[in-house]
Amino acid sequence: MFSNLFTRRMFAGKLAALVSGMGLASAAADSPAEAAVGKQGKGAVQKLNYEGKPADPNSFITPLIIHNSVIYIAGVGAHSHDKSEFPMDIENHTKHVMESVKTLIETGGGTMDSILQLTVFLAKIDDYDGMNKVFKTYFPHGGPARTTVAVAALPGNSLVEINCTAAVIRK
Repeated sequence: MFSNLFTRRMFAGKLAALVSGMGLASAAADSPAEAAVGKQGKGAVQKLNYEGKPADPNSFITPLIIHNSVIYIAGVGAHSHDKSEFPMDIENHTKHVMESVKTLIETGGGTMDSILQLTVFLAKIDDYDGMNKVFKTYFPHGGPARTTVAVAALPGNSLVEINCTAAVIRK
């Protein structure tokens, strides 16, 4: 009996490995929507630009990636998308960065409340309180997990840069 049980377990394990290795799992999708996703490649990585269109494949940095219902936002600085001139203070820089983050998150199918984690990079740690003052206005229901660090410098003379992950809540 023990050898029979062992043989069945080995068979089941090998069969499971074979099925997943052949990609047959998408053929057993639970719904037509899942089957359609399966044709495209279930769990496919979507690389999008700021406007939500497919990113340039030759681009060095992709601002928005969606994979398995998680949104990944590359580091956004004050001048990443908005090339207009504005005062060089932490409040204005933080507002511009947070507006860009909000746009990218919404483009990816999330909301500010669906942000799971942010990493904030400051050019000067002395700007922490000013950044926090603006940051709080974007999260009236409580903020996500967050790490804030000071760095030597940021690209484009930005005073703050933020990257984050969020959950897709609408498709």
